[in-house]
Amino acid sequence: MTQLSPEEIAHAQHALEGIAVRTPTLKLHSERWRETLPAISGGAIKLELFQQVGSFKARGAYLGIKALNDAQRQAGVVAASGGNHALAVAWAARKLNVQAEIAIPKTADPVRINGCKDMGAKVILCEHIADAFQVMETRVSQDGLTMIHPFEGKNMTLGSATCGAEFIAQEPDLDVFIVPVGGGGLIGGLAAAVKLAKPSARVIGVEPFGADSMFQSFKQGKPVRIDNIDTIADSLASPTAMPFSYGVAKQYVDEVVRVGDDELLNAMRIYQHVLGLMIEPACAASLAAALGPLKEVIQGRNVGLIACGSNMGMPRYQELMKGL
Repeated sequence: MTQLSPEEIAHAQHALEGIAVRTPTLKLHSERWRETLPAISGGAIKLELFQQVGSFKARGAYLGIKALNDAQRQAGVVAASGGNHALAVAWAARKLNVQAEIAIPKTADPVRINGCKDMGAKVILCEHIADAFQVMETRVSQDGLTMIHPFEGKNMTLGSATCGAEFIAQEPDLDVFIVPVGGGGLIGGLAAAVKLAKPSARVIGVEPFGADSMFQSFKQGKPVRIDNIDTIADSLASPTAMPFSYGVAKQYVDEVVRVGDDELLNAMRIYQHVLGLMIEPACAASLAAALGPLKEVIQGRNVGLIACGSNMGMPRYQELMKGL
C-alpha cells in the first residue's frame, strides 16, 4: 500500500516527541525579503535545517532504528549515503544504543565523514556512492545487519510525514508547498500529511536537471533509473526512484519540476544575503523552483518552502559560491 493514514502519522509524531526538533517556520514578510523577492512574500519557510544533525533525515532514521527487534538491534544497522542520511543514521543509532556502520564515498564533505565518526559509527570509505550501496547490501546479506535505506520504506516516509504535519499545523494558510526531491522519501511523506490535512493544497517537487529520476518516473508512469548524475546538489543525487517512495509520491504529489545548478547557486546566495544562512544546494532547491519554473504558478498564492537540511563545510561552500 502506498497510502499513509492520519493514525500512522500521529503515531510517528508521538514516537518522535521530545526526540526530533519541532523546527520553526519563518514567515516571508520582512521588508528586506519583500524588496528582494516580492513574488513570494506571502508564505513561509520550514527551517528543517535546524533539525537534529541538520536534516529532516533524522526523523525517519530514528523511526527505522526504533522499530528494530532485539535480534536486529544486537546485530546493528548499516547505511549507504554521501551526506545527510549518514549523519542521521549515526545519530539515531547512538541515541538508541545500536551500533551503526556507514558506507560513504571518500569524496564526501569531511564535515559529514567526521560527524559520523564523532557519533560512534564505523565509517567505511568507498570510491563512489554505487560502491557504498554494494558494501551496504553485502553487510546485510552476509553479516545480518539491518539496512536503513536513505529514502525507501515506510519509516523514512513517515518521518517526512511528521515534518509535513508540523508545517501545515504551523502555517494553515499555505496552499502551495514546494519540496526538494532526492529519492522521494521527503516529498512523499510530506505530501501525504499535507493532502490529508488540506486536500486543496498543491504539492510540487523540485529536482536538479542532472538528477531527475523522479521527474522521469512521473513522465513514464513507473520508477526508473537514470544513467548519469551531474549536479552540485549531492543530497538530491539519487540515480533511481524505488517502488514504495515512488508510489507514495505518485499518490499525493501534483507535479515535479526541474532546476539547473546555476539556479541553485542563486538561491543559495539569496539565503546568505537576505537571511544570513549558509546552506547546501539541496536546501536551496525549493526557493530555486519558486524563482524559476514555478514563478507564474505561485503568483498570488501562499507558498510553503522546505529548507530540508544543510551539512556542508566552509571550504566546499566557498568553492561553490566563488564568483557570485
